[in-house]
Amino acid sequence: MSEVKCAPNGDREDIHWYSLIAAISAISAVGIAIGLGLPLLSIILEKRGISSTLIGLNSAMAGIAAMIAAPLTTKIAHRLGVANTMLWAVLLSAISGVGFYYATQFWMWFPLRLVFHGATTTLFVLSEFWINAAAPSRRRGLVMGIYATVLAIGFACGPLLFSALGSEGLLPFAVGALAILAAAIPIYIARNESPVLDEKPEQHFLRYIFLVPTATVSVFVFGAVEAGGLSLFPIYATRTGFSESQAALLLTVMGIGNMVFQIPLGLISDRMRDRRLLLSILSVVGLTGSLMLPWLSENWILMAVVLLFWGGSVSGLYTVGLSHLGSRLTGADLAAANAAFIFCYAVGTVAGPQAIGAAIDVTGNDGFAWAIAGFFALYVVLSLGRLLFSPKRT
Repeated sequence: MSEVKCAPNGDREDIHWYSLIAAISAISAVGIAIGLGLPLLSIILEKRGISSTLIGLNSAMAGIAAMIAAPLTTKIAHRLGVANTMLWAVLLSAISGVGFYYATQFWMWFPLRLVFHGATTTLFVLSEFWINAAAPSRRRGLVMGIYATVLAIGFACGPLLFSALGSEGLLPFAVGALAILAAAIPIYIARNESPVLDEKPEQHFLRYIFLVPTATVSVFVFGAVEAGGLSLFPIYATRTGFSESQAALLLTVMGIGNMVFQIPLGLISDRMRDRRLLLSILSVVGLTGSLMLPWLSENWILMAVVLLFWGGSVSGLYTVGLSHLGSRLTGADLAAANAAFIFCYAVGTVAGPQAIGAAIDVTGNDGFAWAIAGFFALYVVLSLGRLLFSPKRT
């Protein structure tokens, strides 16, 4: 097997399936573990009598860990190699995942969260860089759509495992750790196929946030709406008049939209000369859907239909934004930009719940919709502005 180096123009004529399957399989295994671990940890802390505020504070360490790990990832990978860095991250995340079971004091969970989510952030950054580097530009949207779909399925399988395993004993932690360790198998097999970072990025890490703003702001909005929307939507829906089961079904519909629309959106983006146009369309759909929410509260079916398309559009910001990133940069620059991409996502996951929660407290239940609309409006202005006034595809 030969090493895969990015060509100067980042273009490939074929899809390197062997490399892609390895990277996608690895990150999907991690997705299963995270989907299992997040509800598991919250339930255990609640059983121990930890307040909701402190549980939320501990959960917020995930975003902080991602913001710390993202800029360090490319530096470590440049020194150790992409595959080796990923293998070390797998080991650290598996060990820290089991560590939660043995950590009897609540304060211990804070450094464990930093290690666990820092390691998984490293896996996400390098997996997405690997996938982007191995995808041909003319089919990058399709590849990213496949990646997003498989990852969404992995996240969905996590809660199913949790419902089957429960929260008692070592077993759920062991299963989560084994799922993470399973990610090492495809990484090790395809280690010689991983991209080579034989040079350092040309720009400082933070410069990449502003170098490709259409991509980085898209994932910031996605992170804010996903984290804030998913965590606070059940509260919004039940206050609106829906039952808890109806609210849960609406979240399921959004998840279906997430899974179903990513490959079609990827295929559409491959046929477009400028992916920024599709990102602008998705942001307009997101803005329109969020503004419609207060007027759909009396009709569950209409709400479900809107959320199906809305969920796909929101997730499309990530998929198409990542494709746009890969079409603009290559090599070490792409790896650094991928780190900036994940960094912006982490900032969004911290900012979103705070802003949406505050909007509900200040303006009432409809503040949920207005705050989400505000995030989308921000991106509509930026994406259309870049599309209309920037001659270069940035």
